[in-house]
Formats: sequence, C-alpha cells, structure tokens
Amino acid sequence: MRILVTRPLADGEAIARRLADMGHRALLAPLLTPRFLEGPVLDLSQTQAILITSANGVRALAGRTPKRDIPIYAVGPQSAQAARGEGFLRVRSAAGDAGALAQAVSGWADPAAGVLLHAAGEEAGDGLCQNLTAHGFATRRANLYRMEKAVHLPAAATLALRQGEVDAALFFSPKSAALFAECVRRDGVSTDGLIAICISAATADVLKNLPFADVRIAAATNQDALLARL
Repeated sequence: MRILVTRPLADGEAIARRLADMGHRALLAPLLTPRFLEGPVLDLSQTQAILITSANGVRALAGRTPKRDIPIYAVGPQSAQAARGEGFLRVRSAAGDAGALAQAVSGWADPAAGVLLHAAGEEAGDGLCQNLTAHGFATRRANLYRMEKAVHLPAAATLALRQGEVDAALFFSPKSAALFAECVRRDGVSTDGLIAICISAATADVLKNLPFADVRIAAATNQDALLARL
C-alpha cells in the first residue's frame, strides 16, 4: 500500500521506515512544523519530574536543559523513545493519552516531592496539569515550542491523491485531521477510495464529512495500535 503520513517531518520519517519494514510505501505530507522557542536554561531546582506529551516536547526540552537525570514521564512509547534518544536516563511511559499519563503519574510521583513540569507546545491544552492539580500535585507549564500549520498539502501529495495513487492516510490527532480536511477542501482534492486510519474516535469524528472508502480506529491511542489497523 502507498500510505500518506501527515505527521511532522522528523516523526514522519521514522514512521516511513516502519512502513517500509511492513512492505508499504510512505508519502510524507507534514501538516505541522515544530518551531522550538529560544530562551534561558530551565530552572529545574524544585522540579521532581517532567511531563512529556509529544516527541517535539522532548526535542524542545533537550535544547533548554543539560540535565539528563531528571525523571521523564512520557505519554506514550514514541515520546519515551524520543526522550531516551536525547539521553534522558530515567524515562517512564504511560502508553496512552494525556488521561492515562495523569493516572500513571498519580502512582509514580509524590505530591510532596516537588513540582511536575509540563514541557508543552503553545497550543496544548491545560487538562493534564489541571487533572494532576486536582490530585494534590503542584504543576507548572513551560511552553517550549509552537506548531506552524500548513496552508496546503505538499504538491507531491496533492498530485498523488488526484491520480488515485494513495491507498490510505494515517491521522495521529484531531488537530492534524482537521488541518488535513481544511487542506483537501482548499486544494480541491477528493478522498474517495482512501482509507483513513485514525488514532482515536475523536480523530475520526473530525473527518466524518469527508468521503473516505473506510475509516479505521486504532484499538489504543499509540502508534503501534494505529499501524496494526493497516
């Protein structure tokens, strides 16, 4: 199968390698581009652990602190792998979404041991910190990056879709799914015959008004479960 990958470029390239191992061909169509924000070295003196909800959060964090021994609590296996790749030594994964991370952290961390810092993107919601605050934790948010939205699909992706050369598309979040929907409408591209493979029901719901041949939802909110739907 030829599969459209809508993730940011670095993540998309890693998925392309996974797809090649599975016998598929990837067509990279990054709809979001991370821009890491400059700033001083983070003060982590009162921080017991750092909350990570994306691989880009890890990459941004790595550029703002030399510390690699502080505990990292990651939302899932991809962000945990990214943290280990950046040299962080104490990494745990909730293997789920932000709700699963909040639940896991409640068992991993001690409300009396210091602040939990969320290494976040500017557009991320506050639900994770609010959840943990309700459970007695002190939390702090550091906006370390922003995601810039594409206005159009890449030209190669537009051409391949118009010529019916794409079999499926992977969608990793409601945000990227909504941006894809905006782009195909703006570019006049049809999704007829295309299989949408979504990481969650919320992601699939964003695409409900597009005419896909099939919409498949991952059994769990992680990359392995998403790829299993192929």
